[in-house]
Amino acid sequence: MSFAPRPTPPYYAVIFTSQRTGVDEGYGAMAERMVTLAQQQPGYLGAESARGEDGLGITVSYWQSLEAIAAWRRETEHAAARDEGRARWYSHYELRVAKVERAYGWDAAQDAPGDPQPR
Repeated sequence: MSFAPRPTPPYYAVIFTSQRTGVDEGYGAMAERMVTLAQQQPGYLGAESARGEDGLGITVSYWQSLEAIAAWRRETEHAAARDEGRARWYSHYELRVAKVERAYGWDAAQDAPGDPQPR
């Protein structure tokens, strides 16, 4: 997965930190399906994800509004995946919702003198 686009703030970040169990069966297919499904949701802006060898993972998804986040939570297939995750793939998770009020980036390939400028 690559960096998510960086829209002009404000927008929202949903931060999902999880600890995986040792069960892998079906996880990859379900994760891919959830990415595809999220991309189809109104208000979805993008996501970034990483998982360590110890099973600790962090996925940050970005949304235009709290209403878009609530609609994603209610989406039937997402709810079923969440239940399956609790039953099989996760031993623990934390979810946080934050408002992004400032965002900027830097890229060595496009380096220019000076500090990165916030958008």
